[in-house]
Amino acid sequence: MIRQIVVAAFISISPLVISCHHAAPKVETPRVAIVEVERQFIADRQRFIGSIAANFEAVIQPRVQGFLASSLFDNGMPVRRGELIFTLDGAEQRAAQLSAKAALASARAKVVEAKNSYDRAVPLAAINAISRAQLDQYTASYEAAKAAVQSAEQQLVNASLAVGYTRIYSPIDGIISTSAAHIGDYVGPGTRFATLTTIQNIDTVAVDVAIPMRRYLASSGRTSLTYDNRDLLTNIRLYKADGSEYPHRGFYKFTRSSVPNDMGAMVIVVGFPNPEYALKAGQFARVEANVGRGSECVVVPITAIASRQGVSNVWVCRPDSTVEYRRVVAGEVLGNRRIILEGLAAGEHIALIGAERLRNNQRIIPSKGRSNE
Repeated sequence: MIRQIVVAAFISISPLVISCHHAAPKVETPRVAIVEVERQFIADRQRFIGSIAANFEAVIQPRVQGFLASSLFDNGMPVRRGELIFTLDGAEQRAAQLSAKAALASARAKVVEAKNSYDRAVPLAAINAISRAQLDQYTASYEAAKAAVQSAEQQLVNASLAVGYTRIYSPIDGIISTSAAHIGDYVGPGTRFATLTTIQNIDTVAVDVAIPMRRYLASSGRTSLTYDNRDLLTNIRLYKADGSEYPHRGFYKFTRSSVPNDMGAMVIVVGFPNPEYALKAGQFARVEANVGRGSECVVVPITAIASRQGVSNVWVCRPDSTVEYRRVVAGEVLGNRRIILEGLAAGEHIALIGAERLRNNQRIIPSKGRSNE
């Protein structure tokens, strides 16, 4: 009786056991995209904050004195080289010019008289009708009269130049500043308005880039200072106050001749073309540039890095196609890539997107991924 019950129980349980055995899910080996870790040459990209300065500034000073007759420009607006910007009344200069013309005419009349006297004296001296000393006097008078004409001609040139100086033209292209002098003020050398205004040339603008001395020596590879740093900065870019990138690339201009005591830095002046006058002197700007020769770094795609609570990790694919969850020290972000400072070596392989579903020591089917993903 007991044996029949045991057999019946076995028969009733066996289908259940067999059914559970067939319901167990089949674990598939996941296919994961991996990339090889490589060392790449990365430039040392640095940022600087500076003030924009004009290329140079022209100071407008009248060469002659006179009453200001007109100002032919708008304050703070562009002017072109050769454009008329001020006029003086020029009464004094025109009077001096007329006087110089009269003096020249008088000198020319005297040279005619002196020449006639000399011409008459020469044949008389030949027949001893006059003494040699008298001939010398006529000769000297004639030469002095000719010299007086040359002097009078030069005086007329100077007077004519002074008349021209009453019209003041812009010597450069640039932005003209305001003038303290007003119409009717007496201006010129020796007056309170010896300077009328200034014009800033901003076809090209300049920015001072201050590199701390220790960093400069490390980036340049030098042990001593130099005044030629044209190869130190490359890919120079400027960003305006609103964060937008300025379209024109910068270039090296020169290195300041001294190191400011309050900065302890090497100051390098970089220039930027400014054909549209989009930049003005005095603006603050951020300058970025590659400094020095750079260095080789381990760089991986950002998608390969998992960051949790400030800790960065990657899935490393071993040679036996198993994965290891490894902590790394991540550095600067470079577009869609990131520098790894510690934790990875060149030649290793790491998993890309989808690696969050992996488990430590899990076996995978690696497939080649793209490093720019």
